[in-house]
Amino acid sequence: MAAGAADPSGNQRTPLEGERSFGQLFAAVTADLSALVHDEIALAKAEIRTEVKRGVGAGVSVTVAGVVALAAIPMLSFAAAYGLRALGLTLGWSFLIVGGVYLLVAITLGLLALRSVKKIQKPERAIAGAQATADVLKNARPRPATKEEIDRALGRIP
Repeated sequence: MAAGAADPSGNQRTPLEGERSFGQLFAAVTADLSALVHDEIALAKAEIRTEVKRGVGAGVSVTVAGVVALAAIPMLSFAAAYGLRALGLTLGWSFLIVGGVYLLVAITLGLLALRSVKKIQKPERAIAGAQATADVLKNARPRPATKEEIDRALGRIP
């Protein structure tokens, strides 16, 4: 009991060795709940960090592919067009065919990037843990202590 607090039984006993007061128990519960929330936040951060790394990897791949394609397009376009011209096509048709091939390559690269982005997942474990904690806290209702609990806390019953 706290100093100066009134004991309904008039018993001013000191806690036995190993017993914890209500305040100590409440502090322990609060610390455990705080640790649980911090752990769930850490889990969410770890899962999100992993998914962000995947997204960044996909973005870097798309960027590198785009830069390489841009650097190569002029040279390859002229070479291919003049190669088709050498086969007997007019220069206009040659450039049109080369442009169509590059368009197909760009579509293929875009679809590959889209597939990589679709693999990014939300942090399922963190969401489930937070939802479970929220459910427990929603259903936790304070209740008055029973006479037996009060007697045990006051040391009237062993």
